[in-house]
Amino acid sequence: MKFSKKNIIRKTIFTAIFVFLFVILLNYVLMPWYVYSAEVTVPKVTGKNLEDAISILEDADLNPIVGDTSFDAKTPKGYILIQSPKSGEVVKEGRRIYLFVSGGKPVVAVPKLVGKTVTNSRFSLERLGLKLGNIFETPSNSPKNTVLEQQFSEGTKIDRGSSVNVTVSSGSETGTIPVPDLIGKSLTDVEAIVTELNLKIGKINYQPSFAILPNTIIDQYPSKGVLLNPSDFIDLFVTKNVEIKDEISEEPK
Repeated sequence: MKFSKKNIIRKTIFTAIFVFLFVILLNYVLMPWYVYSAEVTVPKVTGKNLEDAISILEDADLNPIVGDTSFDAKTPKGYILIQSPKSGEVVKEGRRIYLFVSGGKPVVAVPKLVGKTVTNSRFSLERLGLKLGNIFETPSNSPKNTVLEQQFSEGTKIDRGSSVNVTVSSGSETGTIPVPDLIGKSLTDVEAIVTELNLKIGKINYQPSFAILPNTIIDQYPSKGVLLNPSDFIDLFVTKNVEIKDEISEEPK
């Protein structure tokens, strides 16, 4: 038991000495160094390129740390967008200064437009933050308003907000499909004929007639023999029943 008590006393003395020395070290070495270490004013590095910003901060005895990259349309790629702490703040020497670098304007990949209509191309571009630019027309066997060429090939990365010019088909210079004679045929038969020729029925104008059966073609535009392009329209004039309304007038009493 006596031996155990001596060990306890010895450990207590060593612990007290260690605590005393630590307090002395803290009060006379560590705290003075922290309290009285040199202070510096953080210089402004926003708007400067990364290399220059790092050099300026290191010359000021500060520790630059490069953070995330963010896209910004106004700040060129590779230039400092944000710094933390901000310029003008007073900090200790060796303080970490975090730098956030601009990635420049956001870029997007150009979608495939060839083969699409002008309307669909505009939608595809606007969905990605791009614009449909100038539209140039050229004769082609492709349907009218179909995109034949695009300024930037599919997958090309360009700045968001940029415009993409396209060349579209204006149709054939001369039509290749002769308009058939439709007069005298029923509307049902004409619909089948027009569809088979890869043409379309345009406006249907109904005309009342006593002598001709309803839904009979009495005129057409364009007329027989005119050459049209695929998907062009033919307007029709079609008969309809005449509605007879009996008017009963009362004689005045």
